[in-house]
Amino acid sequence: MTAVPEEIQALGDRMTEWRREIHAHPELAFAEHRTAAFVADRLREMGLDVVTGVGQTGVVATLHAGDAGGAIGLRAELDALPITERTGLPYASREPGVMHACGHDGHCAMLLGAAAHLSGVEELSGTVRFIFQPAEENEGGARVMIEDGLFERFPVHSVYAIHNEPGMPEGTFAVRPGPVTASLDLFEIKVTGREAHAARPHRGADAIVCSAAIVSALQTIRARELDPLDVGVLSVTRIEGGNSWNVLPRSVRLRGTVRTLREQVRETLETRLRDIAEGLTATHGCSASIKYERRYPSTSNAEPQVAAAASAARRVFGADRVDPDRPPTTAAEDFAFMQRERPGCYAFLGTGGPAPVHTPEYDFNDDVLVWGAAFWVELARSLLPANGG
Repeated sequence: MTAVPEEIQALGDRMTEWRREIHAHPELAFAEHRTAAFVADRLREMGLDVVTGVGQTGVVATLHAGDAGGAIGLRAELDALPITERTGLPYASREPGVMHACGHDGHCAMLLGAAAHLSGVEELSGTVRFIFQPAEENEGGARVMIEDGLFERFPVHSVYAIHNEPGMPEGTFAVRPGPVTASLDLFEIKVTGREAHAARPHRGADAIVCSAAIVSALQTIRARELDPLDVGVLSVTRIEGGNSWNVLPRSVRLRGTVRTLREQVRETLETRLRDIAEGLTATHGCSASIKYERRYPSTSNAEPQVAAAASAARRVFGADRVDPDRPPTTAAEDFAFMQRERPGCYAFLGTGGPAPVHTPEYDFNDDVLVWGAAFWVELARSLLPANGG
């Protein structure tokens, strides 16, 4: 069933050791100093050209294998999440309130394993850039690396990334052309009314009642203004207002997120959010102050890169364990910024297990490290074959 080479299987223990070391010392966005240093040290031990501090805390290592061929970028993430771990594992987070709850520790270990193998063979003709990106979680580290000249300083023709997926069977692979993850936008609506005694609400302008009307009305955008076949999610995730049992507060804040797969839908949701908030506050005798921030665009895979990734995956996982048309997800991913600069492919590696990412009980499945590393190696070999194939 598996086409994982024995020499990569032999790296399994080292990758597990690397992964657990990173897991025990998680760091948040743009604070990944220890993690970046650990990764850079391992890459230097492999004899690669290593540059640190790219996009603040990012690391890029380069493998030059002859003058022929092209250049590809393989990306993993360095950062952790502000979550308190509850796994009880011996290598659990030693940093209070911070943990690797999304598997970035495993992504780093797999890419390090691929680098270790590729740096010791003469089976390529071209350049491989191993990109270890900071701040994927919410802070747009990919964008910051690009603004720091990522692709001017380290040219590539295409970029690739894989993410672990606990909901998929262990040792499976999934990909699709076109949109694969959603855009990520954040909003805050401040509703300002007039304070009043709760026993005499007619003497004020009730910001709470107005806010409740806004929350309900926002859901009608998806239900009644978008094509039912379009993906669009608008969620109010935080409501703040008031500090007394018997006082109508002057203001209430609503915060939330918007996610879509198409820019046209994104435009509609933002426009209608503003229209509804402003219209309903006026109706209730209140006023609205709206902040709307576009964080990540939708990640959209290019067909040639998807074909290359799926072909490599079939040779590693077996054709029956590769899904070439996985449905898109409404989670967000800042790899989209890299894809706006270079054609690329974002895919998923099945890790099995019951605990989903972004939960205190999550842990990366070390048994799939060899699968991920083998995929990276096979992809590099197929895209940069020695002697032109």
